[in-house]
Parts: sequence; C-alpha cells; structure tokens
Amino acid sequence: MEDPPLPLWPFPAAQEITEVLEWRTDVLQTRTGEQRIALRPRPREIVTFRHRLDALGMARAAELARAGFAGDWHVPLWHLALQADAGLVQGATAIMLDTTVSDFRSGGLAAIAVDGRSATMVQIISVQPDRLILAEPLDLTALPAALSGPGGTGAALAAARLTLAPIRPGILTAGVDISRRRQGDGTVTASFLLHDAPDLITPVGPTYLGRPVQTDPSLVRRPLAASLRRAVEYVDNGFGPVVVAPIRDAFERGEAITLKAQGPAARHALRRWIWSLRGRQASFWLPSWGHELQLRAPMTTGSVLMRVAPVAPLDAYAGRRIMLEMPGTLRFRSITAAIDEGVDHRLTLSSNLGEPVPLGTKVHFLTAVRSDADRVEIRHGAVASEVMLPVVEVVE
Repeated sequence: MEDPPLPLWPFPAAQEITEVLEWRTDVLQTRTGEQRIALRPRPREIVTFRHRLDALGMARAAELARAGFAGDWHVPLWHLALQADAGLVQGATAIMLDTTVSDFRSGGLAAIAVDGRSATMVQIISVQPDRLILAEPLDLTALPAALSGPGGTGAALAAARLTLAPIRPGILTAGVDISRRRQGDGTVTASFLLHDAPDLITPVGPTYLGRPVQTDPSLVRRPLAASLRRAVEYVDNGFGPVVVAPIRDAFERGEAITLKAQGPAARHALRRWIWSLRGRQASFWLPSWGHELQLRAPMTTGSVLMRVAPVAPLDAYAGRRIMLEMPGTLRFRSITAAIDEGVDHRLTLSSNLGEPVPLGTKVHFLTAVRSDADRVEIRHGAVASEVMLPVVEVVE
C-alpha cells in the first residue's frame, strides 16, 4: 500500500520570513591557534512564515495543523519565490523563469500562487536554466483565482499574476500560533524544519592567498561594530596588585557585520556565501574599511614602496595584508617590510600594482576572520534580505 501524499501548507507568506541555518563545529583552541572540526557539513534549515489570513484561512490552517501536526509536510519556500517570465496558457507543459537563483529540483515539486493567494502544487520533471518542465499539462482552472482578475480568461494567465516557489518536505518545529486582530483578520505563524538541505556551490568572488575576500558594498552602509581583545586571566589574591596573565598568544578582533541583498540574484548569492562559511568552519578575508594606511606620496607603476603616515610600530607591519581601492577595481597585497623615512613609514609590498597609485587612494587592512556563530539567521523582507553575522579574527 502506498503512503498517503504529504499535505501541502498552501498559505502565502504576508510578512517577513525568517530563515535559520544551523551547523555544528567543534573549535579546539590552543595557545597559538585553533582547529575547527565540522560535525554537521550541511546545515539544518528552519523557516518561519507569518500568514495574514481571513476567517476561512485561519480555520483551514487550524484544521490542517490538527490533522497532520506530527507528520511531514510539503512546504513552499516563499523566501525563494520568483515571478514567472511569461504567462501561462491552458495545457502548458513549461513555465518560463530563471531557475538558477532558486532551489527548484528535477523530480521535485513547485508551488504556484495566483495574485498572492493559496498555492497549488505541480510536479517538475526537469529543470532548465530558463524554464521548468512539468510532468503533466497545467490545468489553469485548478488554480485558485485564475479565472478572475486582469489577464485571466480561463485559457491564459498573465505572468504578473504568477508566483512560483520550490517545495521541500519538512516538519513543524513548534505549535502553530494564531493571533486574531478581529474575527475575520488574523496572523498565522508556523515554523518548519526542512529536509534535504541543498549543497550550494561555493560563490564566485575575489580571492587572495586561497581565501575569499568579502567585499560586498552593503558592509559599508552602516557602522562596523568591532571589539579588540586577547584571552587573558586576571590573577588577584586580594592583597596585592591584579596581575594579567595571557592565556593565548593570538590577538582577537571581533566584529558584527551586516549584509543586505536586494533582488533574486543578490539574495541567492548571499545565501551561497553563507553556505560556503559552513558555520564556524571556513575563514575569509574581511577589509576593515577603516582607511588605516594614508599615503604621503603617490606610487609609480613599477614601485613596491608605499610611504604612509605612521599607524603602528615598525615590526607590526610585516606580514599584514592590505586592500587598495584602485579606480574600478580592488587590489590585494602583503606588506613584507617597513622602515622609518623621516616622520613617515615606508612599507615594502609583495609586488607592484602594475599601474600608478595616486595620492588619496584608500588603503585598508585585511583581516582573516571566520564566523563566530554556528547559527545564522537571515531575515527575508518584501524588498531585501538581511543577515547580521558575528566574526572573529583567526591566526593565518
């Protein structure tokens, strides 16, 4: 006997969607560094939807939860929803849209919503870069609200009215909450733990010395909150002075960065980048955006000597990585040596820039960091997605 089909949670999301990704990493720290062991290579995904429903919708949500609370569900991923690129006609076997920025899967399911109403489920037989191939011809009369509104004639449906989202199986992780404003208006909140996490491809972006560099411009749209620290122990016998004893040799810089993404492509790129971090496992370069190195003289095309205003002891420069905001591009270099030159410091770079470096070029320190959290929360709004990520400096 075949198992009964999983019930569909059909309600459209009307407010901000919260997506939580949870990895597990065992961080073993020594006096000079750390070792990170991945205990969960793919994250657990928990999505929380808030639905604005009328009296009938709230009643349907309550009855669905009552009947299938402890079982699996088909969950439309509304935070990955896309608008169709072309309208639909009766009996269509393909839906035109950019599938590269979502999580549609061959042999999987998709949800179709018309005018933001309840979703209908369709089977996908194949996923092409610009379209979904359906297992069966589409029956427009089965779509709620398809025959009403502009562009709906029973034989055709305008693209502007269509929203499509991939469907994944999942289970409810908490009770379904219903908050009534009045008898016919309320909010239903449901959280699902999704199965079959995707294996997203490592994002394409700038790299330096084998590590990716996070240069998203949304980083600089709000202040960076940083803390500077070193692991120490304060020894106080209660009678004499307090003595500070270092526990680790490494100096730690902690920051909280906020990234924003607007539009399907940018949202997908943000999720891919977060996936590539694997919680606290992977490291990357983070520019300080602090304009620490201020040039005192321009550099010629073949020069590796950079004259800057003093900012650190001479022995603290060697081995530091920097980023230069050159016209139209970002360049990355390492500092190999530093000496006094009058009242300034003269730094030697690992290689020349291949072009003149004008006075006023912004130069920032690069720091190797990793995420300081295995639990990452992404807030998907109607216009943009946003994530705040704590990071901590690591020893190269």
